[in-house]
Amino acid sequence: MNITRRSFLAAGAAMPLLGLTRPSLADEGTLRQVATDRKLIYGTAVSTGTLAKDKPFAQLVIDQANMLVAEGETKRKAIEPKQGRLNFAPTERLLAFAEKNGQRMRGHTLLWHEANPDWLLAKLEEGRDDKLLTDYIEKTVGHFKGRMHSWDVINEVIHIDEGGEEDLRISSPWYKAFGSGYIETAFQVAHAADPDALLFYNEINLEADVWWAEQRRTSVLKLLEKLLKKGIPVHALGIQSHLKAYRLDYTDEVMSRFLDEVSDLGLKILITEFDIADVEGPADPAQRDADIAALGRRYLDVAFSKPAVLGCLTWGISDRYSWLSSYDSYKWSDGSLSRGLPFDGDLRPKKLYFEMLNSYRSAS
Repeated sequence: MNITRRSFLAAGAAMPLLGLTRPSLADEGTLRQVATDRKLIYGTAVSTGTLAKDKPFAQLVIDQANMLVAEGETKRKAIEPKQGRLNFAPTERLLAFAEKNGQRMRGHTLLWHEANPDWLLAKLEEGRDDKLLTDYIEKTVGHFKGRMHSWDVINEVIHIDEGGEEDLRISSPWYKAFGSGYIETAFQVAHAADPDALLFYNEINLEADVWWAEQRRTSVLKLLEKLLKKGIPVHALGIQSHLKAYRLDYTDEVMSRFLDEVSDLGLKILITEFDIADVEGPADPAQRDADIAALGRRYLDVAFSKPAVLGCLTWGISDRYSWLSSYDSYKWSDGSLSRGLPFDGDLRPKKLYFEMLNSYRSAS
């Protein structure tokens, strides 16, 4: 059956869980408990600053997540603000928090066209210097060897509007300096630095049932096939999953087929940055919460029906600190918080939280 976003929402609205009465946290358990019981990941993106200044929020992260990813601490702009001076202290603080609380951690991201220090961009424009690519990966992955569950080695390399070879993002400073070969090199160097870490290619806008997302999915599959045929150590695909509840349609068939195609390549899959933008939705927050919970449940049900899927990380856990509320395309003009995460701005569980619990419970 073809299920569009509209029927996602209609079906979700009929679920008893989305009525006026909902279970308490004490009744339902935590995402951490349920995910761990199913040998799955539930994690969240956090920052050391937020954890340090907001103790109730930090406790929520401890209670709910079995994996953490840094919002910014493991990006190159943060680690190497000056050439050759690698600052691992913020990442070490976050890793110490995770280790103390029995949580794993993943690194995001070794190479991206954004979040690069100015000195690096200037150097890349001067001409090809392989050390600008390889030394950072060797030292960073090597420094955390054995302590990181996984790394997003490459982030967002597809851009179908740029007309590049195989839809690659030719405006990237990495592509301009090295051509497409930088992708292969990055994975090889990262694997040599930590052979036990899962290495991810992480990509955005792969989920919707629209022509441009289908082209992106096709391009991603072609890139993965090419890398694997060459023996490049790519282990998994990260699907960011920033869903847009009132702007795009999603169908279970489209996502199910794509997950199967990735799995058929022998790769693992992780939902890496899950949230659901509620902008342009109904004025009533309760109705938006119900719609988002229904969409989130259906989306994760499809994902968790696939053995290759390792779990899900939300990009944030509470609306109190959601990037959606500060990004022009998604924030509400009246200043109210976006409601795209499992907990609201007061750290109270929303309907999305309980539907995520149910989806984890029903995982194959």
